This record gives sequence, structure tokens and C-alpha cells, in this order.
Amino acid sequence: MIPGLTDQYHSLFLHTPNPFLRLSIIVPAKDEADFITGTLDALRLQVDDSGNAIAQHIYEVLVLANNCTDSTFEICKHYQKQYPNFNLFVEAVQISAEHANIGTVRRLLMDAAYERLLKTAGPRGIIVSTDADSNVDQQWVHQILYEMEKGVDVVGGRIIPQGTPTLAKRHHLKDVGYRFLQTRLESELDPCESNPWPRHFQCYGPSLAVTCEIYERAGRIPAIPFLEDEEFRKALKRIDAKIRHSPKVIIYTSARLKGRVDFGFSVQLQYWKEMTKRCEHQMVESFDCLHLKLRLKNEFRLLWKAVKAGREMTLETNALAFKMGFELDAVCAWLNQGHYFEAVWEEIESVLMVRLTKLMPLQPISDSIRELRSYFSGLAVMSKPMSVDQTATALWA
Repeated sequence: MIPGLTDQYHSLFLHTPNPFLRLSIIVPAKDEADFITGTLDALRLQVDDSGNAIAQHIYEVLVLANNCTDSTFEICKHYQKQYPNFNLFVEAVQISAEHANIGTVRRLLMDAAYERLLKTAGPRGIIVSTDADSNVDQQWVHQILYEMEKGVDVVGGRIIPQGTPTLAKRHHLKDVGYRFLQTRLESELDPCESNPWPRHFQCYGPSLAVTCEIYERAGRIPAIPFLEDEEFRKALKRIDAKIRHSPKVIIYTSARLKGRVDFGFSVQLQYWKEMTKRCEHQMVESFDCLHLKLRLKNEFRLLWKAVKAGREMTLETNALAFKMGFELDAVCAWLNQGHYFEAVWEEIESVLMVRLTKLMPLQPISDSIRELRSYFSGLAVMSKPMSVDQTATALWA
């Protein structure tokens, strides 16, 4: 239950779920009359990788039309009548101003999906979030199921904006390019068995799939006014959820400048637009900084696994503490008392980055992209990466 909300919001979507239901797709919708039909069409016309229609009984769509002033709800109800075999369920609510935000609506929907799936698929039931201004790829459901069957907890889809404003496009493309190269470097220096290359970097509301088990363990999506999906992503990571960034799970979303929240992709587009007007550069971590941080993270991960397995690693712990510039007692505490690796690393990184960026300051994104491309093309990077051992003395200074 969400504190402060009345019981009426917890009696949504009480229709009996199909006994074969495995996946429940939630769609928050506020004044989306211009987009909702296309969104529903894409969700209805799902196929597998051979082009065969996905069985209707294994997935459903829950739409919550909230605080609408247009015909969104009426369009959805008409769609139900037009396609009676499509497992579409629609509710309309007026939420009080205090709680009327995307976090609350997404939480209500995901909680409803959770309760429905527990009755059918159990802990491995799949809650999937998308948006009412987005069109999923035809194989979206199939590819999510395919990845989940490998045993992962979370599947983040590749989100491709359509109609990006011209003044924002250059910054957006650079940001995407940098993030792809960054995650490629991560897959090389600190590989993850459940999230191998090729992969992407996104795990957000328009395409986010989680099992019921991990949804509950992560504390459920927070009912906050904006960036609820980002905070949920962080919560998932902090409990070492197996997150797969699948390049085959694809969704196309609106790149409108006027969004539905106070902060989100639309606000980021506006910011990039203004940066273009001011001839400004986005500043990011340098290749040197990324390279060193990921090598340190991998060393710490290997040490973590060894300690958790009961092995004596005193010399190795002492050496890594020196390399990272931390007191030995602090590193021992993280290794022995920490429960989840990513939660501990988040704490370490917050301190480590302050020190690293003093040695290797942020730089224009174009420079970092060039250095990363040089690295992957096998060419000499513009500035030779500082080794872990070379950095240790500087970190302790």
C-alpha cells in the first residue's frame, strides 16, 4: 500500500486473470489521445522471431487513464470492444493533487500487475512497464520472454526516440554514442555473465521488465513525482539483481519537448537544445578515468567473491586498499559486512570518483568518444591510460 492513498486505488484491475498469464504490461496514460491507439496496436500485434502471433493468453495489458482531460479513456474502451480477444483492461481514476504524478500511477499499475501474476505465474511472473506515447517492436514480448528464460531478473529495453528536435539531436547522438562505448568498455574490463556484450545501457520506464520476486525484493517502484524508474533501477542494482540490457528488446518513443513530468527525457531534450544555442559541450568522464575505475571495480569484485567464499585474502586486500587510496580497515569492513556487491561498490565509487576526477578531470564528450573509439580500434589512445599502481600514490597524496 502507498502511504496516504485511499483504499479505492487498491481495488483496480480485479478482473480474474487468465490462468496461463505469464506477463502483465502496464501503461500509465494521461491525456494521450494522440498516441494511445498506436501504442495499443503495437502491443496487440506481437509476434515471435518466426513471425507467428504470440498467444494472447500469455500476456495482458493494463491501462490506467489518470486525471485525463481528453478522450484517452474513451478511446481505450472503444479499443476493447473493437478487439474483444485482446487481453486489454482499462481503468480511469482521478488522483488527488498531492499524489497525482507518474511515480504514483506506475506504482499502482505495477502493484496491480504483481498481485495478478502471483495468482498465475508466481514469483517468476513478469511485470513489464511501458508508456502511452511509445510503440513497442513487434517481437518485444517474445524477446523479453526469451531473456527471462535465461534466468535474469530484469530486462531493460533499447529505447529509440522518434522525431528528436534538430537542435537537440547532435547532443543526444553524442550522449548515446558515449554511453554505448562506456558500456562496451565495462563489458570488457568488468564482464557480467548475465549481461554479455552486445548490450546497451538503458533500463527505464518505457521498457522495463522485472520478475515479481525481484520487484518485491527491491522495495517496489517508488511513488515519487519524477525519475521513479531511475530510482527503481538503482534499487535493483543495489540488491545485485541480474539485469540484462538486451539489444533485441526495442521500443520507439516520442521525443516531444513538452513532457508529462517536471523532469524526464523531454527536459533533457530542452537542456540539449539550449546547449546547442550556447555552443556548449557536455562534460563527461575521460577514457583514462573510466578505464581505471572499471579495472579497480573488477579487482574489488574478484576479491569480494574470494572473501565471500571464505578464502584468506589479507595480502590482496591490503594491496587493493592501497591502490584505491582507502584505509585497510574500511576495505575490510566493506568486504566482510557488505551484503550486496553493487551496494558496496556504489559507496566506494562515490568517494573514489572525487579523487579520480581531480587526477583526470571531466572533458568534452567528443574527446572521450574519440579516445574510446581509438581504444576499440586498436590504435594508440591519445593519452596512455594511467596504470592502477601508478595512480595509487597520487590517490594517497
